[in-house]
Amino acid sequence: MASRFVFPAKQQVRLESFDLPSLGENDVRLRTICSLMSTGTENIVFNRLFEPGTHWDNWVKYPFYPGYCTVAVVDAVGPKVAGFKPGDRVVGRQSHASHHVVDAAHVYPLPEGIDPREAAWFGLAKITGHGAKAAQFELGDSVLVIGAGPIGQMITRWAAAAGAVSLVVIDPVASRLELARKGGATAVISQSADQAKEAVLAANHGKAPRVVIDSTGHPKVFAAALALAERRGRVVVLGDTGTPSQQQLSSDVITRGLTIVGAHDGHDTPLWGAPQIYRLFFHLVATGRFNLAGINTHTFAPAQCELAYKTANERRGETMGILFDWAKP
Repeated sequence: MASRFVFPAKQQVRLESFDLPSLGENDVRLRTICSLMSTGTENIVFNRLFEPGTHWDNWVKYPFYPGYCTVAVVDAVGPKVAGFKPGDRVVGRQSHASHHVVDAAHVYPLPEGIDPREAAWFGLAKITGHGAKAAQFELGDSVLVIGAGPIGQMITRWAAAAGAVSLVVIDPVASRLELARKGGATAVISQSADQAKEAVLAANHGKAPRVVIDSTGHPKVFAAALALAERRGRVVVLGDTGTPSQQQLSSDVITRGLTIVGAHDGHDTPLWGAPQIYRLFFHLVATGRFNLAGINTHTFAPAQCELAYKTANERRGETMGILFDWAKP
């Protein structure tokens, strides 16, 4: 019998048993090694921190099955599956569950030598890979990242890999700033974004950054992000707020000619989508250019799911990567 997480209602989670579907001719059956909680998304969903009529409201219906960062082993393949065999390690955007049966087109090979615990970040790397594309990073660029949570950590690493020379990260939590430094940040600032202008200028040789990335998902940060970009700079909205009505434009947009662009998981194109982003992410991890040391702070057994979500909600500043180890009962 397989097991999975379910949100039966607001602020409720439980581990339930379920029957796996039969293996189709194009399917693979997966046995999960670990899955990563997307703390930003899953916190919004768990607590229903979104407005009526938003895309969140249209998406979250009960029962809701959370999660989208799964690392697994192939247990069996359908007769028409050619790309995978039993024993292969794969990643996929499946929910938190012990087993899955999915179309083989929806999983991707995990290269040898990569720790599954680090590989579990592939889903957040994909989201922020779209943020990197939207930012249009240039060699020698100046970049400011607001927020050093999971999304902020990943976009910091993309910016460093893309050749940013000045890479400043703002967050009030010291442990998050230390992880950002490990990921390539050239300077870190422990202040709120609306109070950090002088510190940002000092960290960037007296100039405002060309690219400002709001990775927080906090609606009040948006106006501060606009104020921190250089004239004709670029502001990327990467954190997906549940209350967009509280995000407000400022006069900075028109007076300084700012470009504002949003980035989202669903912005795949034939040239920049899941296969390309995962392949590059795993290459950067394998070659040490994406330093993920220490990024996972908590590991729970699936039976501890209530404690895991309680920890994510009540001790947010102490958490980064929250993993579920499906080898544990």
